[in-house]
Formats: sequence, C-alpha cells, structure tokens
Amino acid sequence: MTTGFEVINQNLWITKDPEAELTYTFEWNEWLPTGDALSTAVYSIQARVNDPDPLLRVTSGIQGTKTYIELKNGQLGKSYVVTVKVTTTDGLVDARNFRVKIENRSA
Repeated sequence: MTTGFEVINQNLWITKDPEAELTYTFEWNEWLPTGDALSTAVYSIQARVNDPDPLLRVTSGIQGTKTYIELKNGQLGKSYVVTVKVTTTDGLVDARNFRVKIENRSA
C-alpha cells in the first residue's frame, strides 16, 4: 500500500513543490512472505541532463515492513522517476518506482 500517491496509466506519481522536503513510503507487508523481512533498500533517482536544481535524496531506509525516502529540490515543471530496489533476508529481490512532478503548490 502506498500513501499520498495517485495512479495514472498504471503508474504511481506525486506532485511536489520545489521548496518542499518530504518523505515518501512504500509498504511491503503484503508482498513479504511470512517469516521474511526487508534487509536492504537502495533508492535511485533518474538523473536529468543539465538540471540546474535536481531532485535530491536527503535520507532513505527501512522501518519494519516499509521503505522510505526523503526528497528535496527538483526543477519546476520537470518529472523524475524514483526507484527502490529491495532485498529480503531470504534473498528475494524486487523493485518499485514512482514519478515525482515538480509543481508550485503554494498559494
């Protein structure tokens, strides 16, 4: 289950203000087999060529059955793809991604 996301054309996406510094999570509970646990979570952000203000990872990690990433910056009007690849203690590997569209959200 994801929080704060919308589904469009079978893709997850969010809008983020360029000034916002926010945390986004994925819940892996339904995917994890009984007795298995998340071991590693590696996040990557699709790089844009000549981006003067790229979307940046502040921190990321695992909390129980959730993975999280805190993001800041991003160029107004641009979209980025954020991917997380997880490995479990039993050696299962999977990945999820979502798009971040940078828009002014302030009044």
